[in-house]
Amino acid sequence: MADSEQGIGKKILSFFIKDADEPAPAGQATGQPATKPAAAPAPGPAPATVTNAAGTGQIDKKFVDHFVNLLEKANLPGPDYFEYKQALQSMEGLGLGEEKQFQAAWASFKAMGGPKETAILKTSADQYLGILSRDRDSFLKDVEKAIKERVGALQDEHKKLEETNAAYAQQIIDLQKKIDDNKTRLGQISGEVSEQTAKINTNKDSFEITYVSFVDQIQSDLAKINQYLQ
Repeated sequence: MADSEQGIGKKILSFFIKDADEPAPAGQATGQPATKPAAAPAPGPAPATVTNAAGTGQIDKKFVDHFVNLLEKANLPGPDYFEYKQALQSMEGLGLGEEKQFQAAWASFKAMGGPKETAILKTSADQYLGILSRDRDSFLKDVEKAIKERVGALQDEHKKLEETNAAYAQQIIDLQKKIDDNKTRLGQISGEVSEQTAKINTNKDSFEITYVSFVDQIQSDLAKINQYLQ
């Protein structure tokens, strides 16, 4: 495809992205950032979004630049869909109906040396659509890979944390059971302490009584020995 004084990248950009120098369409909200073709870098940071040519919404500038570069590199030699698109764009503002614009652009396309059959437009447009479609497929594969790597890692972490929390919860249940068992045993011990204390004191009293009995008997015998055996 022959190139003119206007870079092919800027041409492609103007086909799909609204030029910032054009007046905003009626009814468009004010305060939206102006957008410019991305053919040459402008001073200062570029806006994050630009308006599509149809004026229907804002799109991310990094993807705009990506597709412009993609189509620029895939530019086919000789007049094709892009030259016709340029001719069609030049018909805007002439007051022609849509059908007349397409017909006039076709006449202009043939006048600049383009093929005489409209098949070239469909063939070349289909080729560009195929390039865009393959790029989209590749992008979606990258998205899927990123999801598996990044989101998958987060999901694994989420699962591990849930399992850890479940283990902690079970440990809490086990510890609570041990606490309850200990409380039950503490209650039993209180009763056993009283019971064992009573038994020991009873045994002690019996011991003392028996002890006193033996001591008294011995002392009595000693007294009688001293009395009767002098």
